[in-house]
Parts: sequence; C-alpha cells; structure tokens
Amino acid sequence: MARLKGLLSKRSASLIVVRGRRRIGKSRLLAEFGKEMKSFFFSGMPPVFKMNAQLQREEFANQMERAGLPGVKPDDWGNLFWALSKHTEKGKMLVVFDEISWMGGKDPTFLGKLKTAWDMHFSKNPHLVMALCGSISSWIEENILSSTGFVGRITIDLVLEELPLNVCNAFWRPKEKRIGAFEKFKLLSITGGVPRYLEEIAPELPAEKNIQNLCFTRGGLLVREFDEIFSDLFSRRSGSYKEIVTILADGSKELPEICKELKKSRGGLRNKYLDDLVMAGFVQRDFTWYLENGKEGKLSRYRLSDNYLRFYLKYISRNLSKIKKGDFSNFTLTNLPGWEGIMGLQFENLVVHNRSTVWKLLAISPEEVVMDGPFFQNPTRRQPGCQIDYMIQTRFQNLYLCEVKFSKNRIDKSVIKEMEEKRERLKMPRQFSVRPVLIHVNGVEDSVLDEGYFDQVIDFSHLLN
Repeated sequence: MARLKGLLSKRSASLIVVRGRRRIGKSRLLAEFGKEMKSFFFSGMPPVFKMNAQLQREEFANQMERAGLPGVKPDDWGNLFWALSKHTEKGKMLVVFDEISWMGGKDPTFLGKLKTAWDMHFSKNPHLVMALCGSISSWIEENILSSTGFVGRITIDLVLEELPLNVCNAFWRPKEKRIGAFEKFKLLSITGGVPRYLEEIAPELPAEKNIQNLCFTRGGLLVREFDEIFSDLFSRRSGSYKEIVTILADGSKELPEICKELKKSRGGLRNKYLDDLVMAGFVQRDFTWYLENGKEGKLSRYRLSDNYLRFYLKYISRNLSKIKKGDFSNFTLTNLPGWEGIMGLQFENLVVHNRSTVWKLLAISPEEVVMDGPFFQNPTRRQPGCQIDYMIQTRFQNLYLCEVKFSKNRIDKSVIKEMEEKRERLKMPRQFSVRPVLIHVNGVEDSVLDEGYFDQVIDFSHLLN
C-alpha cells in the first residue's frame, strides 16, 4: 500500500502490474487503494468452454455500462479503451484490468491496442494509475513485462506473496493472545499466509473443528478450491500441472527425478510447466550455491511451497468420496496417516516464507546476507550428501545452519546428533564459522538447552509475534 500511495505524488501517469497467487489479495489491495480516488474496475471472464474474444469485449462493455459509461459498442478493443479514456482525462483516477490474461488472451490485438491507448490517451492524465492485474503470472511475464511494446512503460511490477506470520496472527482477534502457537500452527500449516483462507477461521472454535469445516465437510472452501485453481489458471492443461504438484507433495525434487516419475523426457514443455507453477506462487525453485564466493550454482530442486496444495493432495483428495457422503465427522489431525512428517514439510515452508523475521531474531541485517534458503549438497566420490532445512550465509563468513523441527512432543537431545552429522558432511571453506540454530514448534527438553550446542533456539511463537 505504501508503494502504491507513493505513485500519487508523481507528476506522470503510472502503468503498474499486480500479480500473485490466486486468493492472495490482489483485487482487495487495489480496492483499498482505490478508496482515495475515483476508480474503475474491470475483470475478464474465466476461460470456460466456447469463451472467445467477442464475449470478453461484450462483458467489458457491460461492465462499463454498470460503471455509468453506457453506449459503447463491443466491436473493437481500441474503441472500448478510447471511450473509457474520455472519462479518465482529469483528476486522480484508478483503472484496474483484473484477470487481464482472461480479458485479452483470446484476442491477438488486445495488448497492442491497450499499449496504443495508453500512449495516446490514458497517459495524458498525470494523476492516473492503471493496474494490470492477474493470477497467471507466466502470461503477464511473457506478454507484458517481456514485451517490447511495454518496455519502459511499467512503473511497478508488484508481486504479492503470503502474509507474514505476525500479520496472520491478527485473524485470531480478539482472542489471539490466549490461543497457543501450536493451535495456530495447525491451521497455518494448511492455509499458509493466504488471506482468503485465513478469513474463514472462526477463532472461537478449536483448530480441528475449523479444519473439519474447511477441508472435510461437503462444500467446504478448501474442498472445492484445488480444482477451481487449476481449471481457472491452466484450463485444458490443468491435468499436467496437477501431475507435477502431486509428485512434489512428498518433498523437493530435482528436474531429472520429476521427469522420471512422470515418465517423460526433459522437454521444454515440462520445464515451462514448472516455470508456470513457480510464477503462479505454488512451487519454489531452490538453487544451491558455492560457499566460497556466494554465487548461485547450477543444481536446483523444486519444492511445493504452497501449504494448501500439499494438504489437499495428501489428505483431502484421498477422502473426497467420504467427504461427499458426510463420513468424516470424527476427524482429528493426528489420525491422518503420516501427519507428523507432512506437518514437518509445512512447517519448513512457513519458516522459509518468513525468512526476514528469522533474520531479525538472529540479529542479522539484510545487508549482511549473501545467500539463504534450503541448502543441499549432492553426494560425490569425495564428499557425502547433505541437506540443510534452511541456511544463511553472511558476508562475515558465518553459516547459520537452521534445523526446522516439527514434533507434537518436546524436542530431545537426538536433534544435536542430527545437526552435528549435517555439519560434518557439509563441505565448506576453512575460514567459515558455523552457527547451529534450532527452530521448533512445541518446545524442547531442558537437556537440549543445557548442552549449549545451538547458538539460538527459536520458538515458533516468536515468528507469530
């Protein structure tokens, strides 16, 4: 919001891009921003069967009429944009084209005519902000941000990510101070920091009851959401995208592993699907790096970074028939098969998404960080394999090795042995210092603290606060 409000002090019109995962709050953010000025919101229609460019233009004209701009023929995008520009010539104005890939994806002339209308008409009002908004970030990247027609015209490319955990805490108001961190984690392990899902939390109900209502009750929001995401974003190719995220539900994988499980070659199309999932905010590509110089390496793994997708694939999808029949009334999290292992992956996602908070807790300034992220070292003849849940390398040659540990019980001393084995396996320059860090969700035994092995032990509740 601060970045958007900064546009109002400019002396020229602003063309901006707002993108991010479905349900992340793009439209809501722009609606809040638009309260300060006259606003026009237009949205493309979902790509249903027989959808075409003419139907999109007709819907745009209908939306113009409902906004008080009647009488425009939907025969040409150029005419529609020109008619709209006549009503935005003066004063503070916000024009939003939401789900722009749906709006213009079927018409090869759409973006060219939008670019012309911007240059000739909209940009003449120095107090106008036009926002091109959408969930299909790959389409926006390819057709707008990387297009020669829009080079030099985009003022801001705003990518909305999940809300930080301390902000998520507000969804339990006014009861947030008397609900424990572990109780909150149960829900956050499924919703992540996605505001639309967090809005559904009923703070007066225990986590299990909230999860049952959302995930294991016929008609629940998170029962329907998965199919809606993939049909809306990826249309007829949704099946191929679903295959990839299903493979990643059990943990991160390198591209050859993904292709092997798919029984496909490493074709460009497969890489494009993965890139689309990364841009859509569902998958993260984690690169390893060279400790000697802090430069990114060639090796990478793809990680399912969206907590909801993993929970759906592991638990909701496998019980859809029972859910539809209403046979999931005795639900408890701990009765779900492999629950603790899956929650461990969900917990790691929450930590990585909130890395800036982890830095603050470790008294690391952003300027000090050379590289950070999940780190892996593949085995060779000379060195064993190694995987660190989350690692930070600073310019002072410090390596913070973060062990992210989820357990329904308190963490015991065995965690020290695990961490020490990883430290010994990690190949690093001699001059580096290693600082082990333990991040936990449900407490540690006194014996762990008494050993003094970890430089810092971080309770999940600190991330929430």
